[in-house]
Amino acid sequence: MNTHTSHTKAIRAQLLESMRTGEYAGQERLPRESVLCVKLGISRTQLRDILASLEREGFITRRHGVGTVINRHVLDVHTRMDIEVEFLDMIRQNGFEPAVASIRSWEEPADEKTAAQLRIPEGTPMLRVSRLCTADGRPAIYCEDVFEKSLVKGAYTEEDLKPPIFHFLQRSCGVYPYLDLTDLRAVPADGKLAEVLQVSPGAPLLYMEEVDFDIDGKPVFCSAEYFADGIFRHTVLRKKL
Repeated sequence: MNTHTSHTKAIRAQLLESMRTGEYAGQERLPRESVLCVKLGISRTQLRDILASLEREGFITRRHGVGTVINRHVLDVHTRMDIEVEFLDMIRQNGFEPAVASIRSWEEPADEKTAAQLRIPEGTPMLRVSRLCTADGRPAIYCEDVFEKSLVKGAYTEEDLKPPIFHFLQRSCGVYPYLDLTDLRAVPADGKLAEVLQVSPGAPLLYMEEVDFDIDGKPVFCSAEYFADGIFRHTVLRKKL
């Protein structure tokens, strides 16, 4: 990620926080663009890019003759499934103290399903990384990420794998996931998942099966994510076209 992109993301996050709990928390609209540019210390073009992204995600609505309306009913949603949020941030946004309770990695050959998802030959050496995240000490999310072992450049430790997998892929593999396609369904906890998430066998879990692609449309990794029941309320925003 270049410096300009990183700065834009930081300003965007700052503006979101200002609308949620900061100086715009009690307001129905944002100030005029000229005022915002000065307050945020950015150009009009950069501001419009940020406002366009916030409008796409439903946080604001720009209406001619009215201004930029803050959609507080959207801002107040804790977990948006249509927006990529890192696990620890998701847990924190739901009012819990997040932690990574365990992380483990191992090598294995690509099975038929993984090979089909990533468009690689069966038997390709893969690296699988499992991660268990907790909310106030309670197991909340169990995830397994899988990607080609050959992508990893140089040595690494399990401490390097502790941050979200996107960071490791960017730093150690030169891979930049651009978008993902995710299937969602409810599944019963099998013996392994029941033990990991400390639930009864057969307890309902939200399962997300994800394949991530780079900007050229090449699949670069896949993951299986399991969410314990009773911790998150997942919401999807859908605009009427």
